[in-house]
Amino acid sequence: MADMRVKQPKGVELRHISKIYKDPKTGKDFYAVHDVDLTIEPGSFVTLLGPSGCGKTTTLRMIAGFESPDEGDIFLGGESINALTPNKRDTAMVFQSYALFPHYNVFDNVAYGLRLRKVPKDEIKRRVTDILALVELSGMEQRMTNQLSGGQQQRVALARALVVEPGVLLFDEPLSNLDAKLRVQMRTEIRRIQQALGITAIYVTHDQSEAMSISDNIILMKGGVIAQMGTPTEIYYHPNSEFVADFIGECNFLKGSVSAVGGGEVSVNVNGVDVPVATDKALRVGDAGEIVVRPEAIVIADEGLLPCKVELSCFMGSYQNYHVRVGDTLVKITDNCPINKKIFNVGDDAYISFDKVCAHLL
Repeated sequence: MADMRVKQPKGVELRHISKIYKDPKTGKDFYAVHDVDLTIEPGSFVTLLGPSGCGKTTTLRMIAGFESPDEGDIFLGGESINALTPNKRDTAMVFQSYALFPHYNVFDNVAYGLRLRKVPKDEIKRRVTDILALVELSGMEQRMTNQLSGGQQQRVALARALVVEPGVLLFDEPLSNLDAKLRVQMRTEIRRIQQALGITAIYVTHDQSEAMSISDNIILMKGGVIAQMGTPTEIYYHPNSEFVADFIGECNFLKGSVSAVGGGEVSVNVNGVDVPVATDKALRVGDAGEIVVRPEAIVIADEGLLPCKVELSCFMGSYQNYHVRVGDTLVKITDNCPINKKIFNVGDDAYISFDKVCAHLL
């Protein structure tokens, strides 16, 4: 791999930025992004995640300069960039559509931004050669882009953004046009290249597994505001709301009331059974308690904590997928490596259990 480093990764600061649009149906103004306030550290990989219409792409486009914030300020490397046009910002964007020039070969596509910047010819050749080695496209310089696979076109788009050595690299759902297997391969490549260069990256996706696998931090958005920020581990194991818990992976919710408090744990009475949960939340006996527990954290057996009835039992290869009914609540279970375990069938009575540190209290 070519030995390359970005000149200096830059941090990004969004200070209370908002974007207001007019609803074409009602004619009323609404906030597409509302009071987003966050700091992205230099050299980190941050993903803006959320459902369609949550404001993630609008936020990215404001950082890139394709949209202007109606309120608030954007700083890049400590410098206010609100008034700068996209080409004057130290950023480069990798688009969903690749946006390659079909009448240019691979070399000329990648060299385009350097030629605009009047970089000397010999330096263009060196930098393009180095970056094509980094994205593993050496030897393809003379190919036309319509002769490339989708994955190769995405690598060209990535090389074209990287070759101008931006302080911040922006990604707008760059893998959504690829098939599932290639998406996994390319997201691994993007993360490898980002870490090799030490570049700051801001990535937009609605795919939670993509966000989990490549991010240092995830910013989960809903309705134009930040629902939660944190590392993938924090957001997965310690969601702050039902929306976050449900959006990141599969989740079960067991509702009850707090029956005991103390010693770093709380007991929640669920259907007459006291269920212990490790938590540092300040709760009192009688408070409503909602336990979040992931399908893979639950054990199904002949004996256990909460009685249940099996409604679905499905062999999935690496795991047995169960749906069980606990009282009125449907609970999903992922029982990994089921080959030498008892398999429960539809209609069976059983019990579920989980470790108190694997559960989280909302």
